Amino acid sequence: MTYCVGLKIDRGLVFMSDTRTNAGVDNVSTFRKMHSWVRPGERVLVLLSAGNLATTQAVVSLLEERSKAPDDRNPTILEAASMYQVARLVGDTVKEVIQQSAPTGQNADAFGASFILGGQINGMEPRLFLIYPEGNFIESGEDTPFFQIGETKYGKPILVRAHDPAMSFEETVKLLLVSFDSTLKSNLSVGMPLDLLYYERDSYEIALQKRFEQDDAYFKAISEGWSTALKTAFGSLPDFTR
Repeated sequence: MTYCVGLKIDRGLVFMSDTRTNAGVDNVSTFRKMHSWVRPGERVLVLLSAGNLATTQAVVSLLEERSKAPDDRNPTILEAASMYQVARLVGDTVKEVIQQSAPTGQNADAFGASFILGGQINGMEPRLFLIYPEGNFIESGEDTPFFQIGETKYGKPILVRAHDPAMSFEETVKLLLVSFDSTLKSNLSVGMPLDLLYYERDSYEIALQKRFEQDDAYFKAISEGWSTALKTAFGSLPDFTR
């Protein structure tokens, strides 16, 4: 399992993903689940992945390979005219990989993978999509400003309660770290380090990319501070009366 979040704020897009993958308690590894493509001044694309590791790696490798050889398959994600067209290309690639991995008669669910795609192409608005294993997708809007994939349930409540489109990048990172801390404490299949990427709207370049390791001082401060704040808030609630 994994946990990835893509979130929209007025200032741009913020992405975070864990790096744990496991095939049982005795086979745990670290793999990057965040990938990006940049044409400075023209477009930035970010892709987060969850699901079957072979499927996600094959999808990313095909997108990368075809972006370097556009004559073989046009348009590529670096030539597509809009983020919607990029989402379609990613979705088609997901279907292609899963169909090749699961021939007729095999259970395609075992090869399933889902993706969060976000970015901006020059002259258009930043956009965020959730792409399903079937290759279809949905786009975020005012009522759905973020997408999660993987182990979503533990980290969702704080996102729903605290997200504000006007919040700063710094506040957004704090929010995402609380969401990931809740998930890390609840599910052993999600693990450090955590990857962070911030895209500032209309910049057409990555503003910040960072990895939070297990011993990161800021993450520890957020984790301990959130635990203390929860205990304080719980203690301040009125007691039940019979």
